[in-house]
Amino acid sequence: MIERLRAVTVGWLSGAVQAVGIVAPGSATRYARGTTEGCGMSVDGETVRPDGEADEPGWEVDPDDEWGVAVITMVGRQLKLLREAAGLRAAEFGALVGYGEDLVYKVEAGKRIPRREYLVDADRVLNANGVIEATWEDVKKVRYPKKIRELGKLEAKAIEIGVFECNIIAGLLQTSEHARELIQARQPPYSPDDVERMVAARLARQSVFERDPSPSLHFVLEEAPLHRQVGGTMVWRKQLERLLELGRLHNVTLQVMPTNTDAHPGLDGRIELMKFPDGTAVGRSDGAFGGRPITDPKQLRILELRYGTIRAQALTPRASLAFIEQLLGET
Repeated sequence: MIERLRAVTVGWLSGAVQAVGIVAPGSATRYARGTTEGCGMSVDGETVRPDGEADEPGWEVDPDDEWGVAVITMVGRQLKLLREAAGLRAAEFGALVGYGEDLVYKVEAGKRIPRREYLVDADRVLNANGVIEATWEDVKKVRYPKKIRELGKLEAKAIEIGVFECNIIAGLLQTSEHARELIQARQPPYSPDDVERMVAARLARQSVFERDPSPSLHFVLEEAPLHRQVGGTMVWRKQLERLLELGRLHNVTLQVMPTNTDAHPGLDGRIELMKFPDGTAVGRSDGAFGGRPITDPKQLRILELRYGTIRAQALTPRASLAFIEQLLGET
């Protein structure tokens, strides 16, 4: 019975994922074998597991994320079919994989995004021969919020990224502890579960530093946030050390805009520019074009002019690293 159900499930899984545009037709055999292929972007994957991550099966599904809902609902139905075919109640199955009955029901109902460990354990308990574990290839692509996935995909394709940040340390440069403190400070507050999900997503974007070939990355940070001891002295020191570590990479340029300087074009907010191999680009600025992403060449030239002026007024990369080292030495 299990073997017949497994064969039906693989076929149903293939059709379902094709229907929502997740994999190309004819790829069902990849799922049947249970092989894994890298997706090329850790926002869609699992490169980072932040300290303190909860031991629950996953995060709640965003109901506005249609693709995410389709994927997680599909996986949940498959889990339920195989569990029932094995003659296991939800509570019995939960005990075998180490989770509570309520969470098992949430995963099967498509309301909870399972983590890879949950799928691996379920595959083992249900003797699914890799069918369940292979669904991680789709689950990992929707485990983070939709907006962050879209941003991560752009960053993964970019050959050049330039960021000016005036109020905080840029997300790509943050440590997990620093990011968690910032996200927890939001009002109204996020739930602890959402905080961990957003921290994990922010850290996953940092796989851009590990790409090969390496993209060219430029950052300009205002001086003021570097003095703000977010999370206390130890968290702050760790963040400054992280800035020094990244700033010394061969493909990274890190500059500090001193507080004691003339007015510059970045005083009205953040600027981000990304350029791609085909010559196209996308940019966004809090203080221009309504804060929306732009691709129009004329508008991009305005952002490039502003960003270039900011870089020219900031400390040189060498002086910037020396400034951060001085801050670190004062703690």
